[in-house]
Formats: sequence, C-alpha cells, structure tokens
Amino acid sequence: MTSLTSFLSQWARRGDDRRPVAATIEAIADASRLIAELISDGPLNGNLAAAVEENVQGEVQKALDRITNDRLIEACRTAPVAAIASEELDHPVVGTPGAPLLVAIDPLDGSSNIDTNVSIGTIFSILPAPQHTDPPSHAAFLQNGRRQLAAGYILYGPQTNLVLTVGEGTQIFTLDRRRGDYMLSTRHVKIPERTREFAINASNSRHWDQPIKAYVAECQAGQDGERGEDTNMRWVGSLVADGHRILIRGGVYLYPSDQRIGYRQGRLRLVYECNPLAFIVEHAGGGATSGDMAILDIEPARLHQRVAFIFGSSQEVARIEDHFHLKPDHVDATRRCAGA
Repeated sequence: MTSLTSFLSQWARRGDDRRPVAATIEAIADASRLIAELISDGPLNGNLAAAVEENVQGEVQKALDRITNDRLIEACRTAPVAAIASEELDHPVVGTPGAPLLVAIDPLDGSSNIDTNVSIGTIFSILPAPQHTDPPSHAAFLQNGRRQLAAGYILYGPQTNLVLTVGEGTQIFTLDRRRGDYMLSTRHVKIPERTREFAINASNSRHWDQPIKAYVAECQAGQDGERGEDTNMRWVGSLVADGHRILIRGGVYLYPSDQRIGYRQGRLRLVYECNPLAFIVEHAGGGATSGDMAILDIEPARLHQRVAFIFGSSQEVARIEDHFHLKPDHVDATRRCAGA
C-alpha cells in the first residue's frame, strides 16, 4: 500500500512549487494523529466536551475545540505557512514570515457531538499567500475557492480517514495505527451521479425558502410524486460525517439559508468549511452550490462569511439548482444563499 508520505513525495517531484504544499499536508497529518489518539480515549482524557467559553462566532467553545485549534496552529507553524486562519479565532495568526502558503482551518467540525461518540473532524484549505498583501490579514484569505492548492478533512470515527485533493482527483487515506502512518485506501473516489438519499435538518422546514420546500416535498412524495422513486433521509449533524457518507455512496447534503435571524445568509463558513469541501467534492465528480451559483465561484467578502451549502451527487445538485433558477419570484432568496 502507498503511504501518504510516499504519495506526496511522488506528487511533489513534478514541480518545486508543490513541495511546500506537500510539507504542509504532512504537518497537518502529523497533528491529526495526536488528535485522533486523544479523541479515541474520550472521557479517559477528561471532559473534552466541557464548555470553556464562546468563540468569535458566538458559539460555545468546547475543551477539545481549544486543544485541536492549538495543536493545528502549532503544526502549521512548522510548515512553510505564512499565516493561519481558524474558525475559532477572530483574526489570522502569524506563521513563518515569507512562506508561500496560507492555511484556513476548522479545527474541530461537529464539536456538539463530542460527548456522544459520533464522528467529528478537522477541515483544512491550503491557499497561496498573495503578493503585496499582509499574510495575517483578513484580506489575504479572501480568495476565490478555485485558487485552493489543496484541501482535505480528517474524519475521526471508527476509522481515522484523511480525505485529500491536491487538484488531481480525491483520495482517501486511512490511519494505520500499527505503522503510525496514513495509507492510501481509496484512489480517485467518485461520487455516484444519481442518488436516492438526501441529508437535511427537517426540523427547520417551516423556515425554509420555497425552492428548498419544493425539493424536499418532491423527495418525500417518492414513488407517488414527480421523481417516481422513493428516497431516504439521513442526517448526522456533523458536516464531515454527512459529507463522508455522500463521498462514499452518494447522496446530497443541504444546509440552506432560511428565514431565521442569523441564518438568512446561510450558516456554514465559506472559507473554512464550504470551499474545502466543495473542492474535494468537485474533484470526486460531484457538485457544490449555494443554490444560485457554484460555491467555488463565490468571491469571499469577509473572513468569517457564511453561505448556504448544498453538495453531493451531480445530477441531484443540478435538480436542486433548477428549483431556484426556474422560480423568478425567489430571486431574493437565491441571492441570500450566495451571500450577496
């Protein structure tokens, strides 16, 4: 089997500009091994789900949020990274001055599930450090998602998986605890184009805009409706867990904007969560949209910008977009999805 180190070494030989990217991925992978070990011991390492304080997003920060944030920042500072932006911090922090890269991270996605032994994860995005812009500034990270050099997530579950794209397909590596290394377990994973599964938090249905209501109603109608086939709903409530299921067996994930205060622009972060997941999904043959436009085409306006996020099997994503584009009376709602 091919190790992550060997995979990155072979990839980096094809250009000197790839070596910093490979070194940064290795640094993040090294940190994730320690995080995986900590998570696997759960309460034996103390109350990792204990509330510590509120983060800059106004969300309760758990003990494990802080630990993973600190360890990943420390790891990135050993790599050729000029600055690191974290979902847990208001402002980016300095890395190695003059280094060619930036890293945006969601250190611990799904932290509300820490104490329930549900899969949680780390999401990361690697970007070029722009010239003539101070790396630890907000402006340096406001880059179109298509400028990403690499993106990935680590899923801490029954297996620890590192899912990675360096812009040439999407690969899945599995942590071999005996060797202490990630081994390539699925090469060039492909999301099935069609699906009968959708993932959404249906308890919010009364707040949805009409295009989402129409799509979900179509799924619920099953054989008796326009689709002519029954569907299943799945919802874990951890982005990496729901996303990984879709990557492996297909499906579509919907976290739309809705009418609640704080949700009208969408809820997930463009820079830390949506862009890296969209990059992974597109390189696995899937689609990722806000409803109004491709996620990777959105120009970030703010570091902690939130957007609507829909991704998964390409045909299903196109079907959802049709619900938006064919309904001119919902133009305002689709603009909100794109963060306009």
